[in-house]
Amino acid sequence: MQRKNVLFVADSLDNAHKVKQVLSTLDVEAMAVSSTRFEALFSRKSNFDLVIYEVKGDFSREISQLEARLANSPVSALLVVDPKAFSSLHFPSRVKSDFVSTEACAEECTARVKRLLWPGEEADTAEVITVESMVINLATYQVTVGGTPLDLTYLEYALLSFLASHPNRTFTRDALLQRVWGFDYYGGSRTVDVHVRRIRAKLGPEMAQHLETVRGIGYLWSS
Repeated sequence: MQRKNVLFVADSLDNAHKVKQVLSTLDVEAMAVSSTRFEALFSRKSNFDLVIYEVKGDFSREISQLEARLANSPVSALLVVDPKAFSSLHFPSRVKSDFVSTEACAEECTARVKRLLWPGEEADTAEVITVESMVINLATYQVTVGGTPLDLTYLEYALLSFLASHPNRTFTRDALLQRVWGFDYYGGSRTVDVHVRRIRAKLGPEMAQHLETVRGIGYLWSS
């Protein structure tokens, strides 16, 4: 993998330790700045390969401004987003980008950074889950069954990959909401049932058998 230059833009220290931990494990030259210093720095030194940008405040305006700055460059963007903003999140159309939750673990952040910096080289054996004809690539967030890509929403993918990453373990609906949604979901725990039904329909009858209902408790992925 070729050494890359990464710029981390944030106005708080909330995620600084996590991002520092992630970047320290990769072959990158990293720099951290506040959002007020970002524009001036980027105009003087634009040889960054990736900008990790913590989005706060007016999400739409901040993302639009970031897109305007990066649109005429080959620089990718990784948005660090509060889970409560997922419903209003939109991606820059003119910039190669991805996002990560502020509550994501360091391993997930690492996978997303590697996907943007080294496309095609980012996945190793530990980042791929294979169950019969199904392959989940944890680095690229792609799921295929029999070689055919599945059209999953983000939360469908997150729920499927979480259960498949913890095979033969039963999780209650509340536990899945906490681990996958990442915050208290006020719509009720039955939203998990809705997502499970959609996932099963997309997996097809053979693979759907692995996603089992544990009556009165929740769900498990049977290996």
